[in-house]
Amino acid sequence: MTDIAGTPDPAQTIRVQRQRLRLRAWVKSRLWAQVVAGMLAGLGVGVVLSPDVGLLTPSVAENLGRWLALPAQIFLGLIAMVLVPLIFASIVGGLTGARSGADLKAIGLRFAIFVILTTVAAATTGVVLANWLKPGAQIASTAAAGMDGAHSGGNEVADGGGADDAKEAVANAFSGMKGPDIIASLLPVNPTASIAQGDMLAVVVLALLLGLAASQVERSKVEPFLQLLDALLSVSMTIVKWAMFLAPFAVFGLMAQLVMRIGLETLVGLSAYVGTVLLGLAVLMFLYLLIVAVAGRISPVHFLRISGGTLLLAFSTSSSSAIMPMSMATAQRLGVPAPVRNLVIPLGATMNMAGTALYQSVAILFLAQMAGIDLGMSQTILLVATLVAASIGAPGTPGVSIAILMSVAATYGIPLEGMVIVLGVDRLLDMSRTTVNVSGDLVACVVLRNSAGVQLAAEQPG
Repeated sequence: MTDIAGTPDPAQTIRVQRQRLRLRAWVKSRLWAQVVAGMLAGLGVGVVLSPDVGLLTPSVAENLGRWLALPAQIFLGLIAMVLVPLIFASIVGGLTGARSGADLKAIGLRFAIFVILTTVAAATTGVVLANWLKPGAQIASTAAAGMDGAHSGGNEVADGGGADDAKEAVANAFSGMKGPDIIASLLPVNPTASIAQGDMLAVVVLALLLGLAASQVERSKVEPFLQLLDALLSVSMTIVKWAMFLAPFAVFGLMAQLVMRIGLETLVGLSAYVGTVLLGLAVLMFLYLLIVAVAGRISPVHFLRISGGTLLLAFSTSSSSAIMPMSMATAQRLGVPAPVRNLVIPLGATMNMAGTALYQSVAILFLAQMAGIDLGMSQTILLVATLVAASIGAPGTPGVSIAILMSVAATYGIPLEGMVIVLGVDRLLDMSRTTVNVSGDLVACVVLRNSAGVQLAAEQPG
């Protein structure tokens, strides 16, 4: 609006400025909005520069994609740098924060039952859906036609003793003689080496042992140690907050790189495999919401409204460890006592991997179906159990599940030709399963929150 002389109306100008300030404050205060914007922008850039359009040669597109993904590499590097002290200090603090051994037993036992039941349910759901929909069989003929020309010379050699080798590999892998060695190897006899190698399961076991021991020692003697860990946790969480400033740029680069590498048309063409995994994750998410309503006594709508921003960040970053501080803050808003959330969230980021179990169940059967391998029920159960066990203790960072999947598939003699397809859409599925994993951690916190003994111990004055 302008006056007769053509100058802007001061009142209108003030209103516009206020609207701009509100929009700017809204964007700055809501990281998820920036992440969504980065994701959509990355999708658009990726489509324009994808192989389907042909503006860039494959080599140029690959190099450009690496530069676009540089903020993501820095983001993940910052998270990896503080991952060990963050998990270690959080678990020890959670164990020593409980008021009694009975509280620790109540939290640990209930959380273990929750993890076992939901992980078994998730893996079973993945197996049922994969055997019902058979996503690998639907594209096996197309994939085989493309692979025959490239591998015609090597397949005959591989087929000569492939079946016997696979049976021998399976027999060796499932040998009961390895059981005691596997259990004994859980103890971190060399903590320094475990930290250097990124063995997160060993770090978790070490933190559990030290936390339990510290809770049994006179408080005055361990107070300096606990204060040091508290300071370490505060510093680590500060670095994570710094890293989150890069989250929108990281999501932009990763999304653009994904679409530039495989093309939007190829991504759509893999709908059978992607749809099977996403359907399974949706079923698991529905199960979590049902648990929240029945056992947690919280409306699913209320739960999603409180945790929506954190789940969106989990989707965008593909790292349950990266958003651990946000998960703890969300659990606090859901009314979860500090001893519960300080123990369950760090443990869940490492050990509560129901979404990953479902994904790997579908993926391993997908690879077997593509190769024309018909797995029996006993073989399927053993394979899935191995994948689930291998996932427990893995770092909650992007790409870990795919490494576990390749290792297990190779060990059991399942051909890896289909990994090209799995790798092509892993980023999207990694984002989705991380969201479900973080949901499981928050649901576990809500369920444990209603344990009367734990809640009273947490709320009583010190």
